[in-house]
Amino acid sequence: MNSLLLTGGRVVDPANKFDALADVLILDGKISAIGKNLSAPPGVETLDASGKIVSPGLIDLHVHFREPGQTAKETIATGTAAAARGGFTSVVCMPNTSPAIDNAGTVALIHDRARGQGVVNVFVTGAISKGIEGEELAPIGGLKKAGVIAITDDGHCIQNNDLMRRACEYAKMFGLPIFDHCQDYSLVTDGVMNEGYWSLALGLRSWPSAGEEMIVARNILLAELTGAKIHCQHLSAAGSVALLRDAKKRGISISGEACPHHFTLTDATIAGSEKFWAADGKVLAPTQATPLPAWPSYDTNFKMNPPLRTAKDREAIIAGLADGTIEILCSDHAPHCDYEKEVEFSNAPFGITGLETELALSLMQLVHTKRLSLADMIAKFTVNPARLLNLNKGTLGVGADADVTVFDPDAEWTYNREESASKSKNNPFFGWKFKGKAVATIVAGKIVWSEQTQLAAA
Repeated sequence: MNSLLLTGGRVVDPANKFDALADVLILDGKISAIGKNLSAPPGVETLDASGKIVSPGLIDLHVHFREPGQTAKETIATGTAAAARGGFTSVVCMPNTSPAIDNAGTVALIHDRARGQGVVNVFVTGAISKGIEGEELAPIGGLKKAGVIAITDDGHCIQNNDLMRRACEYAKMFGLPIFDHCQDYSLVTDGVMNEGYWSLALGLRSWPSAGEEMIVARNILLAELTGAKIHCQHLSAAGSVALLRDAKKRGISISGEACPHHFTLTDATIAGSEKFWAADGKVLAPTQATPLPAWPSYDTNFKMNPPLRTAKDREAIIAGLADGTIEILCSDHAPHCDYEKEVEFSNAPFGITGLETELALSLMQLVHTKRLSLADMIAKFTVNPARLLNLNKGTLGVGADADVTVFDPDAEWTYNREESASKSKNNPFFGWKFKGKAVATIVAGKIVWSEQTQLAAA
């Protein structure tokens, strides 16, 4: 069925500046009405959302589903299942697959797999350069015609500034935003963790924040020069936030995103020396910490790109989210096989999974600490990414696609490894007690995941 009546929930729709107790009627996969005391037509199921938040379907514009070519790590089927469990109705796949998404045929393959195996909406980005090698532009016009919604070499960063300029010019011509993984290789070299006290103490090769900030500055200049819409991915450094804030004040078409691990953790976690809320699940202020000696040092599940940085950087990311400098939240869901992560820290691949934990972490670190309002957080998962990507999503307006997320911001739960829907388990948050959880995920009027169904099955 793709018709449903949601009753009694607090409906929060930032796109329409709506925040009130109301019912939501879905008919034939579209939002039909929002109001008080709505009645379900004959044959239409009712879902009681009392005490819950009803929002537009959450969008994650930065995930890696590894298909084609790396399906031992994740598939579209398992990745979309994890997205649904986390409350996400739409995801945007990055192109660093094998082969890379640099031609129309690969785009068509992913669209076909998503139609057949995906349980949420799957949107595709195309590569900026052929093979994501940073040497020759991919056929951007052909990728646009094939249905990509943005271009990026995520996982890599184009170092040739002239090539990046031409990519910006083509992206603007075809109405595509350009995403960039901001990393200056000449500064980062072979670093594996943030440059600072802990890299020295642990004896690990360092990665200065300037390696990110240099490319953010480059992108600001190119956005100003070309008029292209450039989006800086997974920002981690205080200097990047300051650069972005200043550029946005000057009206430059630049934007940024942040991931929960960068506004929750710091480089101290790699030494096993920090945790950010007490064992009973009560949220602490972001600057507070309690020791957690059970965490082993050199845990490769804390190795990500860009790396975890200092408490000062973490606070800058949160401040940037709070004042609107950073407009979008995402996971950078990056699954890897266990055997790949079960090696020395320097040899392990970068990345963690995140689709199932990002809503809870965002609620705990941003909303429950009163750094962001609930509506502001929801906007960063809905209307803001939809606007950037020119998607007809992220709203509960009448006539819109009935993609809806129902979540309980106060539900307390523990994230257990065996309950994850992802094919890979490289996540540092297993065993953590969270506050806030999706309870139903609805795509085009159909419930694709619900806690109630999961409990019944158990």
